[in-house]
Amino acid sequence: MATTTGNRTLRWARRSGWRHLVIWVALAFALFPILFVVSAALNPLGTLSTSQLVPSGFGLDNAVRLFRNTPFGDWYLNSILIALANAAATVFLSALAAYAFSRFRFTGRRVGLFGLLLIQMFPQFLAIVAIYLMFTTVTEYWPSIGFDTPWGLLLVYLGGALGVNTWLMKGFFDTVPRELDESARVDGASHAQTFFRIMLPLVTPVLAIVGLLVFIATINEFLIASVFLRDPEAKTVALGLYGMISGERDANFGMFAVGTLLIALPTMAVFWFLQRFIAEGLTSGAVKG
Repeated sequence: MATTTGNRTLRWARRSGWRHLVIWVALAFALFPILFVVSAALNPLGTLSTSQLVPSGFGLDNAVRLFRNTPFGDWYLNSILIALANAAATVFLSALAAYAFSRFRFTGRRVGLFGLLLIQMFPQFLAIVAIYLMFTTVTEYWPSIGFDTPWGLLLVYLGGALGVNTWLMKGFFDTVPRELDESARVDGASHAQTFFRIMLPLVTPVLAIVGLLVFIATINEFLIASVFLRDPEAKTVALGLYGMISGERDANFGMFAVGTLLIALPTMAVFWFLQRFIAEGLTSGAVKG
C-alpha cells in the first residue's frame, strides 16, 4: 500500500506538481514587495532603515502624519480627477477617430493612420520645451487652464490621446460587420446614431481596456506633471510622494508607503468596475444591436 501511494505521489509530482511549485514561487515573488510596503506603512517608526517584512509594531501613525503634515487630500483628489477626465476624454476621442478611419474612405486616410503611429514613436516629453513656452503664454491670458491647474495638465495629456489607442480601437471596429451600418442607414439612422447606438455597444471591451490603461498611465505619470504643477496643493500624488522622499528618503518612507497603498485603491476600483464590461461587452452589445 505504501509503495502504491508513493508511486501515485511521484506520478502527480512529475505530471502537475512542478506547476504548483512554480505558481507558489511566482506568487511569493509578486507578493513580497506588496507585503513589504504594507509592513512599512504600519510600522510606527516610519523609516526605511527600520522597515522589515514583519514589523515590530503596528499602528496608523504614518497615515496620521501624512494627512497632518502634507496636503495629501488635495494631491489625491487632483490625481483622481485628472486620471478620470483624461481616460474618459481619450476613450471618446479615440473612438471617434477609430470609427472614422474604419468606416469612411477619404483622401489622406492611410497617411493619417501611419502618421498617428509614427508620432507615437517619439515620447511626448520630447516636446516639453515647446509645450512649456506655449503654456507660458496661455497662463498669462487664461490662468484657469495654465500652469498649476488640472485642466492645463489635462490639455497636455489630451495632445497625445490619439495614436496607439486609435489603432487598437480601429482594429476592433473593423471586426464589426458592415451590414449593421448598412441596415441602420436603410432604417434612416444618421452616422451619429449608428456610432452611439450600434457601434459603441459592440466595442465595449476595447473601450474598457483603453480606459483602464489610460487611467493607470495618467495616475502614475510624473515627468510632464513635474513641469506643469509647481504649487504644492496643485500636485498629484506621484509628485507629492516624490517630494517627500527626495530629500529625506529614510525618514518619510512610512508616509510614502501609506501614500502608495492609498493611490492603488482607485486603480483597483476602476479595474473592478470595468472588468465586467471587458467580459460581457460583446454579448450585451450584440443584444442591444
